[in-house]
Amino acid sequence: MKITFLGTGSATPSRSRNVSSTAVQLPEQAALWLFDCGEATQHQILRSSLRLSHLEKVFFTHLHGDHLFGLPGLLASRSLQNGGTTPVTLYGPAGLEEYVRVSLSVSHSHPGYPIRVVTIQPGILHEDDHFTVTAFPVKHRTEAYGFVIQEKPLPGQFDVELARKMQIPAGPLYGKLKSGESILLPDGRTIDGTQLVGPPRRGRRVVLSGDTLPLPIIAEMSHQADLLIHEATFLQSEAEHALRGYHSTVESVAKTAAQAQVKLLALNHFSARYETALQMQELLREAKAIFPETILAADFMCIDVLRGDIIQKESINSSAACQKSASQN
Repeated sequence: MKITFLGTGSATPSRSRNVSSTAVQLPEQAALWLFDCGEATQHQILRSSLRLSHLEKVFFTHLHGDHLFGLPGLLASRSLQNGGTTPVTLYGPAGLEEYVRVSLSVSHSHPGYPIRVVTIQPGILHEDDHFTVTAFPVKHRTEAYGFVIQEKPLPGQFDVELARKMQIPAGPLYGKLKSGESILLPDGRTIDGTQLVGPPRRGRRVVLSGDTLPLPIIAEMSHQADLLIHEATFLQSEAEHALRGYHSTVESVAKTAAQAQVKLLALNHFSARYETALQMQELLREAKAIFPETILAADFMCIDVLRGDIIQKESINSSAACQKSASQN
């Protein structure tokens, strides 16, 4: 699972940050999901290694413009790309379907593929053979949700060394044993596959907060998550501004991550008032003082969410590295 940050700013874009959008790639399914689609998201995709033709789903945390205004152009452009004919499902609060219908109608845009709109209710929004996506309510100035992407439990690892010691011939028999079947060997032995397979492994878990005040439910839904992506619009010194806008401070988010025991916290949705390197370092210091495993997301930063421990240097690529790799594709 690969996370690419396409926009990490708050209400207005800045010179260094676009407005909200986060991409999730699922290589096993050759699928691309977006979480929010602020203005110019399609331009950000063009500057990345992502392919809009792979887009399957767009999930909206809420319907404020900085999370929504990029959608009509993106939908219209997608049908002009090679392979951009597969269906797309949109998930969002009430009002999303009307917005899509009116914006495409007034602009005389006619995407050449089916578009389905699902109105969000708390609970499981999507489930397939590999993943579920669950919505949970958060507290913002409008109806808003956070999301949990949960990979289903994985089969236990097959003990190849033990199989060799037991002199089991490699090949098709290994496949049957991996699936837990019992096999009969030519020498008359019956081997129970479950004896060679470890316990099921926990699937990966990624949580996105959306725009919100700090809430206990976020820590609950993020318990031992591999990655928590949480808005951190203001420093604690600007807590009054955060409260008025129904946003979170860096300090409050770090406390949530510590309570939830997440493996990695990625902060995003920064106020445009924090533009210099010194200001960003202050944001990071405030978070790390409470929760050391914190990073500041930047546009085009990529995180490979690996099974096991994702906190590895090679799994987090800088925005420059991601853009460089994109230019080579």
